[in-house]
Amino acid sequence: MTRFEDLLQKEGRLVYKTKGTSMEPMLRQNRDLVIIEVPSARLQKYDVALYRCGEKYILHRVIGVEDEYYNIRGDNTYSIEQVPFDAVIGVLVRFNRKGKLHDVSEPGYRFYIRFWNAIYPLRALWKRVRKLLIEAARKLGLIPILKKVLRRK
Repeated sequence: MTRFEDLLQKEGRLVYKTKGTSMEPMLRQNRDLVIIEVPSARLQKYDVALYRCGEKYILHRVIGVEDEYYNIRGDNTYSIEQVPFDAVIGVLVRFNRKGKLHDVSEPGYRFYIRFWNAIYPLRALWKRVRKLLIEAARKLGLIPILKKVLRRK
């Protein structure tokens, strides 16, 4: 099997369909194509890094740059990973959604990433509240009732 690092070195870019849900809502699994290139410099906050973790390749957003590593998190995740600079093999430069090519320098994209990251505390709070509500409903035996009510709609 060809490694992404080898393809990037040989071709200068890597194009593939995303897998997983960690970058939703920006990138949809098995639908959107991403175009990755070798970084020409150290990544900056909000860049989307492709890095290797064991045998897996992960595409997540840089949310901070430290002295020796990046703080990285998927747009649809809530834990921060510390990724050494040398683990990053590529950076997102464009993506294709519904047949339209988008560049990461587009104003709409730049607005989206700043907005999505600015509301992170609200998204994290909602996740905790939702978990508590589901647990309370489970303890009260309301889950079967809620499922019936929701199916009727």
